[in-house]
Amino acid sequence: MLKIFKLPFLLIKMLTKKQILEVREHLEKAQNPIFFFDNDGDGLCSFLLLQRYIGRGKGVAMKSADSGNYFKKVQELNADYIFILDKPVVSEKFFEEVRQVNLPVVWIDHHENNNIPNFVNYYNPLLNKGKTNEPVTELCYRIAEKKDDLWIAVVGCISDGTIPDFYSEFERKYPDLFIDSDKSFDIYYCSQIGKIARIFNAALKDRTTNVVNMLKFLMKVKTPYEVLEESNKNRTMHEKFNEISEKIKKLLDKVEKNDKRILFFQYGGGLSISADLANELKYNFPNKIIVVAYVKDTKVNISIRGEKIRKIALEAIKDLEGATGGGHEMAVGVRVKVKDIEKFKERFSELVEKREDGL
Repeated sequence: MLKIFKLPFLLIKMLTKKQILEVREHLEKAQNPIFFFDNDGDGLCSFLLLQRYIGRGKGVAMKSADSGNYFKKVQELNADYIFILDKPVVSEKFFEEVRQVNLPVVWIDHHENNNIPNFVNYYNPLLNKGKTNEPVTELCYRIAEKKDDLWIAVVGCISDGTIPDFYSEFERKYPDLFIDSDKSFDIYYCSQIGKIARIFNAALKDRTTNVVNMLKFLMKVKTPYEVLEESNKNRTMHEKFNEISEKIKKLLDKVEKNDKRILFFQYGGGLSISADLANELKYNFPNKIIVVAYVKDTKVNISIRGEKIRKIALEAIKDLEGATGGGHEMAVGVRVKVKDIEKFKERFSELVEKREDGL
């Protein structure tokens, strides 16, 4: 059984200079690293910043916490170092397999997580003084400090719903891609740099071969304009973006508009875009709590958006068989069995009502 315990950390905001230097040292030591990153814009951009910083390593999008074939990837690529980026949960089995081959692991995250294997080098600003939770992209940009990759850093932060303090620097460098707003959703949906963020998120949902080709392209691309302008090198990225945009538009047309505090929307099909749909619904209905449920086989993936909604979401799945969940205060993902979806909706609604009644 893997030994788990809480790590002691220096109490300061962001990552300390010492922690940043430690991560850089790990990166310099890594001759053939593998980067596992969360399957979203923040995870992807975090990987790109670190890979482009050292100019070596392969990236693998981690779509679930389960071990699956992830350790096999370590073996197949003959990796000498493992980096985990923006992933809140990784299976204990994966770490057991890694420990047996004695490979160093560096895990950079910004989600709540106190259970870390004692051999893992873990970095999380939530455990520093101030308990900040900047996107992992921002942490990686501070580590890499490559000004040429400023646009990638902005893409990752905007994807995670944050406007970084270097957005003004981005304006000076790319005024045509910039819009002046203090709302991350405005930038995400109404600017050209936001379009790149949406292209990234869509392309990650493509088949593996196309995702691998995308990573190869993005590891070498020089400017954001190479992403925006469709070419033979990025054609599949644009095709997936257009496909998903059209799918979201059709689903949005089916949303029933009412005066209720919570907007529930359920759908099925072969493409899981619940997070994207939930974000766009929150953008269109900022005063509502958004709950989007994607049903596939016996499972339901649920994306939730709302102010300080994490505690309520996790309480609503408590004691439901096989239910899991996690995320941020305003953006949460949970998974329940199909048979429990109505029970979840009932519990969630009751908890929201109690909170807003001050009970």
